[in-house]
Amino acid sequence: MAERKKLDLERRPMPKQAPHIRRRNFDEVAHGYTPELAVAEAQRCLLCKKPTCVEGCPVDIDIPAFVGRIAEGDFPGAIRRIKNTNCLPAMCGRVCPQETQCEEKCHLRKKEASIAIGRLERFAADWEAAQGHVEMPEMRPPTGKKVAVVGSGPAGITVAGDLIKLGHQVALYEALHEPGGVLTYGIPEFRLPKRIVRREMDYIRKLGVEVICDYVVGRTKTLDQLLERYDAMFLGTGAGLPWFLEIPGENLCGVYSANEYLTRMNLMRGFAYPKSSIPIKRHRRVAVFGGGNVAMDSARTAVRLGAEEVYIMYRRSRLELPARIEEVENAEEEGVGFQFLTLPVRLIGDEDGWLKEIECLRMELGEPDASGRRKPVKVPGSEFRTPVDAAVAAIGNSPNPLIPRCTPDLKVNKNGTLVVTDVNTGKTSKDRVWAGGDVVSGAATVILAMGAGRAAARAMHQYLTGEMLPGASPGVSGH
Repeated sequence: MAERKKLDLERRPMPKQAPHIRRRNFDEVAHGYTPELAVAEAQRCLLCKKPTCVEGCPVDIDIPAFVGRIAEGDFPGAIRRIKNTNCLPAMCGRVCPQETQCEEKCHLRKKEASIAIGRLERFAADWEAAQGHVEMPEMRPPTGKKVAVVGSGPAGITVAGDLIKLGHQVALYEALHEPGGVLTYGIPEFRLPKRIVRREMDYIRKLGVEVICDYVVGRTKTLDQLLERYDAMFLGTGAGLPWFLEIPGENLCGVYSANEYLTRMNLMRGFAYPKSSIPIKRHRRVAVFGGGNVAMDSARTAVRLGAEEVYIMYRRSRLELPARIEEVENAEEEGVGFQFLTLPVRLIGDEDGWLKEIECLRMELGEPDASGRRKPVKVPGSEFRTPVDAAVAAIGNSPNPLIPRCTPDLKVNKNGTLVVTDVNTGKTSKDRVWAGGDVVSGAATVILAMGAGRAAARAMHQYLTGEMLPGASPGVSGH
């Protein structure tokens, strides 16, 4: 009888920059595993007969297979297995919330010792890049079908990568001057370096996808005009329309949406400061409204730009914070302050129109609301003011309404997201058009957008060829 593997409950830590150093640069915080650390971490895997971790992966990565190969030192085999279903492993390994997905399903989770699946995925992708040679996957023969993908974020990239491998001709349209969508303009350099995004985009190009930037569908051409040239289309335009609190004073100078704040840093090379000119005024006291990853990104960016005080203002308690735990911890280590149970109600400016103070109310938690979190309730008479010279609203986003406005038969919901007739395929109300990611779900995670992209790619392939791929939902065949 084989000896039962002894449990190793010591999760290998990720080496990273010290807080006092990283708060003054935009370099990536985490250094990643060394080969020795990666092998040691992978060898903790129990190689379960029923790997529940796979159930938590939106893109169906064969986790035990790639982790097992790392444990054996077979790094080429590991990245090969990952890329069977995920064309963006370096990015997913860095920004996906594995702790609430695959790692949460790990059997070792019962002992609070799950395998660091995300860190191992990142290691495999970075190892391959370091070799200077990226192995190309098997490609099917050309089908003669042409597909347009609008939006080069995680959903669009996934659809493009899957369909090009299935033999379809794919063009990827991006409104901005650099592809990557939220991966490029929304996530700071210290969390996802631009060189990583460019590396993954280079891989997509090598597969044969045509990438067309500075092309605003709805302005350059309407969706209908573009569709005349293609057999099918996918919309992965994300959720780039920022929300504000709708309180007095939001038109003051020094008040930003997180979209503007982070886009200035990312696409206008604010992350290269001080080597590049800073594309935003330097502020001394910055308040960030919200408690998600985007709020953490904004606050940590403000720290790196030299702000003396940076606060996260969140209307619930720490327990309800939606941001990843590691992002909250990184923010705290870097000196970001947290004002919990705090609701901004008015922004106050000086005689020149610049923000100088925020008036807030204290909150207390009542009964749970529809989200399952306890609802914040205002405490009467608890008003107070905080001096600031900048505020960043990071409370959420909606899809840009441009394409629906010029496409009457493309139905949208009240919140601006696209209506899909089947959530398992992403089919929209418009003939030959599919959609997925934030434009359908509202602002969510990179990996969920990729999962929606994979499902849509299967459905589109079935429509174009009549072939139903494994994992696809039954749909209507077309050509």
